[in-house]
Amino acid sequence: MYSQWIQSYRDLPVLINQWANVVRWELRTRLFLRTMEFLWQEGHTAHATAEEAQEETLQMLDVYTDFAVNDAAIPVIPGRKSDSEKFPGADASYSIEAMMGDRRALQSGTSHNLGQNFAKAFDIQYQDANGTQQYCWTTSWGVSTRMVGAIIMAHGDDQGLVLPPRLAPTQVVIVPIYRKDAERSTVMEAIEKIEAMLGQDVRLKVDQRDEYSPGWKFNEWELKGVPLRIEIGPRDIAKDQVVLARRDVPGRDGKSFVPLAGLADIVSDTLRDIQNNLLARATEFRDANTSEPVRLRFV
Repeated sequence: MYSQWIQSYRDLPVLINQWANVVRWELRTRLFLRTMEFLWQEGHTAHATAEEAQEETLQMLDVYTDFAVNDAAIPVIPGRKSDSEKFPGADASYSIEAMMGDRRALQSGTSHNLGQNFAKAFDIQYQDANGTQQYCWTTSWGVSTRMVGAIIMAHGDDQGLVLPPRLAPTQVVIVPIYRKDAERSTVMEAIEKIEAMLGQDVRLKVDQRDEYSPGWKFNEWELKGVPLRIEIGPRDIAKDQVVLARRDVPGRDGKSFVPLAGLADIVSDTLRDIQNNLLARATEFRDANTSEPVRLRFV
């Protein structure tokens, strides 16, 4: 299609992004990391000069690095692949590499400068300002659902998922605690006030299911990796407080009693702290398990 879309230098650059399913014949699959079918985001661009293509390639590497570090809380190492590892047909390939909980590196995103190789193969040409036919300079880049696997393996623990707040579908879950119908109405009234306090800035869910105990709910939401849990019962209401439970700090160490007054600011600060803590913890783990290669000399 590019050979049909592009006729003149005025048509450039062409920047195409798409989401698509890909099928590969994998004999040894690993959930999220290497599967026969997966969803990915990929881009294909065409440019008038080699410099523009290289700028686009590095820009997308920066975009993926920024997403991994600041949203997924995964400290990645961006860099250029060796000639033996670069994409076949590319002039240069770049990737972001992350360390998983098993101390193995995971290629989490790639950006390729394809030079004019694919433009020549598919006859993608344009007429420059002087009326001369030139081949385009192209790039390709993408990330896939492997990034989901990276988040699971970088932050998860034996209790389940641990999701960074910026990416978590539900950032805060409220679990009401009561035994009697009268207590239920009192607790739910308090929760309505909390919902109004937190407003639209927090992705919030209230677990009102009566068929499960609070303990069951605690375990389920921990399994799902919700970053922050709010527990509230009659005793808490009497003291104008709630219990906050952080997913990134398991057990009692992650629980604290906080006043209802100023709860919105406390929740916001706590979510920010969880995000930063996950990144810091993953960075510390990576650095502790990374070393310079040892060069052996044989006499």
